[in-house]
Amino acid sequence: MLRQSVLRSSSLARGGYGAGAGAVAVRRVHAHAISNPTLAGIEKRWEAMPPQEQADLWMQLRDRMKVNWSELTLQEKKAAYYIAFGEHGPRAATPPGEGWRVAAYTGIGVGVSFLLFCTIRMFGGAAPGTMNKEYQEATNEYLKAQNSEPISGISSEGYSGKGQVQSAPKKN
Repeated sequence: MLRQSVLRSSSLARGGYGAGAGAVAVRRVHAHAISNPTLAGIEKRWEAMPPQEQADLWMQLRDRMKVNWSELTLQEKKAAYYIAFGEHGPRAATPPGEGWRVAAYTGIGVGVSFLLFCTIRMFGGAAPGTMNKEYQEATNEYLKAQNSEPISGISSEGYSGKGQVQSAPKKN
């Protein structure tokens, strides 16, 4: 952005938006080849490099890639490919045994939730009085008397569903 504002201000100083306003400023890149020792073994060194050094190297490579790619050295091409698509950061290989750890923690989570479920059921007490077949059949009769859901529900003609019945008969 700074370059663009400098280019814009210099074109305004030369004559503004007059006859030369249609001319586009072209930036020539005269980047020299990056030294081989800098790029040698980048695959092994990239993760250990400080972030500022990584950024500087990437900017040098980015400027270098703006020229004709046939002018790039093989080391520069390999380094650019590795930095863009290599196995580092989020694309790094998973550590050995990570799948087993995930499976173990998932199993532990399921086991703990099952124990919690069983404990709650054990101390939960009896089912409410509305959870028996007789009460739910009485609810069906009440809904029919009120003409509830007359189009497609329990009060409609030819209804053949169970209605509100979902529980077993009441135990004495």
